[in-house]
Amino acid sequence: MPDVFARPIDASTRYCAVYGFPVRHSASPAMHNAGLAALGLNWRYLAFAVPPVQLQEALRGAAAMRFVGVNLTVPHKVLAVEMMDVLDASARLWGAVNTVRFEGLRADGHWEPLGQWSAEAEPEQVRMQGFNTDADALVQALQEELGWQAKGSRVLLLGAGGAGRVAALKLAAEGVAQLFLVNRTMEKAAAVAEEIRARYPGCAVTLGYPEGTVDLLVNATSLGLRAEDPLPLDPTRFPLERAGAVYDMIYRPAETPLLARAARAGCRVANGLGMLLYQGTRALEIWSGRPAPVEVMRRALREHVYGG
Repeated sequence: MPDVFARPIDASTRYCAVYGFPVRHSASPAMHNAGLAALGLNWRYLAFAVPPVQLQEALRGAAAMRFVGVNLTVPHKVLAVEMMDVLDASARLWGAVNTVRFEGLRADGHWEPLGQWSAEAEPEQVRMQGFNTDADALVQALQEELGWQAKGSRVLLLGAGGAGRVAALKLAAEGVAQLFLVNRTMEKAAAVAEEIRARYPGCAVTLGYPEGTVDLLVNATSLGLRAEDPLPLDPTRFPLERAGAVYDMIYRPAETPLLARAARAGCRVANGLGMLLYQGTRALEIWSGRPAPVEVMRRALREHVYGG
């Protein structure tokens, strides 16, 4: 992996960041700084703990300081939608923003990404464009790591919050035949189910645990981040032996209690590292206009999270 700090910070260094609350667990800085070094960009990627009530202020601050872009993680993705000046089709489609690109106004009236301005040029006006790179990243990770195919499959999704809602909509859009939604508050799951029925009538949505087997179980809750967390599902109502594959969006720890039990039950398993990688590589491409060094960023993630 290239030496991330081989090039010293100077007055022309540009910045990007991830905002979350909490954010100290994030592996995004390790991944992105390795990618930036590989591309030879004089940029740095940082992490900031931003409470939801200060999100708009923090975004405006980044725009004022001419940041290249910002990633958003829990709990900011839905909240940020109304704060953007313009939304990409991906953010409009999924109703959530996880990538913000700052753009400057050229003299000819064209908005250009700040990451593509020369070091000597400084725009007077800056706007924020919101994107969603999570949805495509989830499906790419499921296909590559679990060999899963959406068409005609049965899926049990745990969680109907920001991440769960986007996952549910994307899975329905990909052609899942049956989707079972389980959430701590069933009102939220019911709202997601109604949205799917309206937008993707070919997907049969059911609230609660399924009878029989499913091809895939996805955990989109935060249960598993801490050692003392309970399982995100009730194994008396759905034994894990009835799932062909289990995907946990959590990537640290590498093996959550859910994944450990699923592996013992004979399921194919994968954690959220692949989803993190692919949403990050796409974000870097959105900011820089250049292909991301995927393998460099993958290695940096694995070394940072798992030590090799």
